[in-house]
Amino acid sequence: MLYQHGTLGTLMAGLLEGTATINEILEHGDLGIGTLTGSDGEVIILDGNAYHANEYGEFKQLEGNEMTPFSTVTPFKVDKQFDVRYITDSEALLNEIQRQAASNNIFIAVKITGKFEMIHVRMMPKQERPYTKLIESAKKQPEYTQEQVHGTIVGFYSPQLFHGVAAGGFHLHFVDKNKTFGGHVLDFEFNSGSVEISNIETLEQHFPVNNDEFLETDIDYSSVHEDIKEAE
Repeated sequence: MLYQHGTLGTLMAGLLEGTATINEILEHGDLGIGTLTGSDGEVIILDGNAYHANEYGEFKQLEGNEMTPFSTVTPFKVDKQFDVRYITDSEALLNEIQRQAASNNIFIAVKITGKFEMIHVRMMPKQERPYTKLIESAKKQPEYTQEQVHGTIVGFYSPQLFHGVAAGGFHLHFVDKNKTFGGHVLDFEFNSGSVEISNIETLEQHFPVNNDEFLETDIDYSSVHEDIKEAE
């Protein structure tokens, strides 16, 4: 089961106020991704713990009372596992993950663990009110690269049918083994390790129905699909 609070579409449209706590998200799974109020950086959920990477390259474990406008999580159950060595083309590995998953028409949870020759990430800059469309932050997001690092990529593949609810294709975050570095994955080269896949047959979409701004806003979705592609 995949549990998602909020949608990427509403986030892109500028509804960035946190509407659930990280602890509430963790009640629904132990592996996932998300962001904090104001689209502040990148949340990485691994082994039931939530971590945060901000735009300044700072990294910490979250306490649980932090608020999130958008998070996706699953109780990770391995359906397929395979070992990997010497991957210089990240797209090739992601294509292999799709090939080994049950179908391209379902959600897939992914966990890639091992030694990375290179990991290239970005962190979304935090906005303050009045919020603007997220694409404005995406144009200013800092990028970081590390080499020869051990760690884990976590995230999801979403069918194109759900582009807008989530990001169609892969949406991946990284955390290093020492829990000092991470972010939204842009590219990577993989030395050796393992890939674990969970085929997901159920999506539970939760909306922030106790948030007046969400309920009362006439959301402009006209450019959301293109904005997501550009931001990713």
